[in-house]
Amino acid sequence: MARQGLSRALVSAAWLSEAVRAGRVGPGLRVLDASWYPPKERNARQEFKERHIPGASFFDIEECRDKSSPYDFMLPSESHFADYVGRLGVSNDTHVVVYDGDEVGTFYAPRCWWMFRAFGHKEVSVLNGGFKNWVKEGHPVTAEVSQPTPAVFKARLNKALVKTFEEMVENVSSLKFQVVDSRPEGRFRGTELDQGLESGHIPGAVNIPFHSFLSETGHEKSIEEIQEIFREKKLDLSKPLTATCRKGVTACQIALAAFLCGKRDVAVYDGSWSEWFHRAPPHYKVSELKRSKG
Repeated sequence: MARQGLSRALVSAAWLSEAVRAGRVGPGLRVLDASWYPPKERNARQEFKERHIPGASFFDIEECRDKSSPYDFMLPSESHFADYVGRLGVSNDTHVVVYDGDEVGTFYAPRCWWMFRAFGHKEVSVLNGGFKNWVKEGHPVTAEVSQPTPAVFKARLNKALVKTFEEMVENVSSLKFQVVDSRPEGRFRGTELDQGLESGHIPGAVNIPFHSFLSETGHEKSIEEIQEIFREKKLDLSKPLTATCRKGVTACQIALAAFLCGKRDVAVYDGSWSEWFHRAPPHYKVSELKRSKG
């Protein structure tokens, strides 16, 4: 039904539009809107109710997370994830396509993509270009909310795709894996606040702002362009790599970009800077602002 190979991580709007027109959205193909916005800026659920891709369901990242954690959007338990996506009609045999409505093209969708992969689901793709380009290209939208038939999903966490605080601390000295940070340069360097939080980065981390992988239109850049970005930063995709950011969201853009280059095992530090800032010792928080103050 879909293209095979590494490009499976992405599907085009033309491909998905044809699937919608052919009536293939159902138990074998589920479309999920994984949009999230700061509450004072936009209301993702309300926008979904007003218009979305026909047959899509709303994947609420506020609901599908570990609510007991003090940090935003931490992975839920296996049972929580399985129950949540099962109610959205997703089984272990379902091809899942995720998208979001962010103006950059793709923002939260890769987080949803990575969550499915972290819980053992391989048939998951990101809509290349996001909802913005779906609308721009004239593909169908609807306000009709579908009610998918619940399915059984069995989740098994792949711990190799998730890094803990303890593993990140140990890596500062052991250097077992490369670390890449997807936040904007100013936040990585520590010269600007990170959503109200003092910023900086983990020792040894390399900075690639996530939007580096997106074209001006909001589509994913070509594999050749992505490979060159990694090369310029002297990152070796043949060796272990972990992605981090502010709260484990845009780090998943790194994982997706590397996946497109053939590297399927990029881990994400789920707690990211939100956790690192609160738990790491001061000398493990690299900031140019601190040096300039000194």
